[in-house]
Amino acid sequence: MTGSDIAGLIAAGVFAVLVALLAVPIWKLGKVFDELRAAVREVSDGTTPLLTEVTTTVATTNDQLRKVEGITNNVSDASANISALSSLMAATVGKPLIKVAAFSSGVRAALGTKPSGKGRRSR
Repeated sequence: MTGSDIAGLIAAGVFAVLVALLAVPIWKLGKVFDELRAAVREVSDGTTPLLTEVTTTVATTNDQLRKVEGITNNVSDASANISALSSLMAATVGKPLIKVAAFSSGVRAALGTKPSGKGRRSR
């Protein structure tokens, strides 16, 4: 063996050690990618039922909101009817009562009588 053969063997050994040292991180990086692929698969498998459930929830919520809208419209109509009824009652009953009170006050004033003091006493 000559000196150049020994130098070639040393260079080949150093190259083999270098390849072995670089192979370990590459091997670990491959395992990381395998774990990453498994995690992405789990997330996508879990996301599909979740999206289905969210879609169902949104549809149910929309149905409930439609029902609430109907109830709100009915309450609005009822309050408008009650307002109209109270206005009608005030016009029908209120004006004659005011006229009767004014008439009785005028009769009392004309007769010069004062109402009896059976109400509240002043101190």
